[in-house]
Amino acid sequence: MSTAVPSRADVVVIGGGVVGLATAYELAKSGAGEVVLLDSGSFGAGSTCKAAGGVRAMFSDELNILLGKRSLEVFERFEELYGQDIDLHQVGYLFLLDNEDDLRDFEAAVALQNSLGVDSRMIDVAEAERLSPYICTDGLLGAAFSPRDGHCTPESVVLGYAGAARRAGATLVPHCAVTGAEVQDGRIRAVETAAGRIETGAVVCAAGVWSRPVGEWFGVDLPVEPLRRQLVISEAVPDLPPDTPFTIDFATSFYFHNEGPGLLIGMSDPHETPGFKMSRGEDWLPGLADAIERRAPSLADVGISSGWAGLYEMTPDHNGLVGEACDVDRFFYCTGFSGHGFLLGPALGEVMADLYHRRTPFVDIGGFDVGRFAHENRPERNCV
Repeated sequence: MSTAVPSRADVVVIGGGVVGLATAYELAKSGAGEVVLLDSGSFGAGSTCKAAGGVRAMFSDELNILLGKRSLEVFERFEELYGQDIDLHQVGYLFLLDNEDDLRDFEAAVALQNSLGVDSRMIDVAEAERLSPYICTDGLLGAAFSPRDGHCTPESVVLGYAGAARRAGATLVPHCAVTGAEVQDGRIRAVETAAGRIETGAVVCAAGVWSRPVGEWFGVDLPVEPLRRQLVISEAVPDLPPDTPFTIDFATSFYFHNEGPGLLIGMSDPHETPGFKMSRGEDWLPGLADAIERRAPSLADVGISSGWAGLYEMTPDHNGLVGEACDVDRFFYCTGFSGHGFLLGPALGEVMADLYHRRTPFVDIGGFDVGRFAHENRPERNCV
């Protein structure tokens, strides 16, 4: 282990994905004292670097829209802010719609997005085909498009935040698992790690799919469960248009965007069951092939060069968990973003630093409090 684990810290961040790293950076920059971030593996090796890299503000939930918009502003200036090129391509997000109910939902979502300063719009089928020429328009009723959205490279975002956090004074320790916690009378005393005990009075759980067991160490129930998602990278596609949008067939969740000389292609598996399944499977490929044949048949004969599996951190309503525990003082959580944690990471880092300092964040995150599951809640509709 190249970085020594200190014996004490003002705040410990558990999890070295983009949410944890952005949080560590914002905490250190804002004068939170000794900030220590721990991860059991390499930074970003969990869900972050398995992401498809999409960045957007195109959601149906107001809080997600505002967080996505704020994060997109950071991604646009990332190299200027942190000295790291993230290969940002603002080619737009394009949702293809073939269902009347979905069309109405997206019309309402676009109206909400516009009211919050997001330049999205509903478009007709002909314009969707011009934007994304690989698609077959059979059965389409319309589409939703947001030109400022796009995709970038998650590994580069991880490198940028890790470097910025260290420069701001944070101590980042990879390959050091947190193994438990000491909590007395509702107050955190320490975290236990594979390299020893760290005395601390504050913890941020940004552990993604591992957040539920982490929360249990502190007596906090974080309803997060892992769900495998898979994608493939195609072989080179001849005459690939450089401005192909991040295209999603909403009914099936089949999506694609440019990746080097080929395409990154993915889709959720409706038969997938929760669990820590980290290996690639074959069962989902026939369904993917059917979706390609239906919506982008010109890609049906493109070969596959590589691919991988990753884990979504799912919550019951597909929205994140952000807040401070009611019964454990200074235990903060930022997790459960159901596939959107990477793209929301920059804004979430700001929010967590504000919560730590007892400041009011730029957006009201009350809707993400874990206590909402005792009441009726509204699911995020624009999921991929």
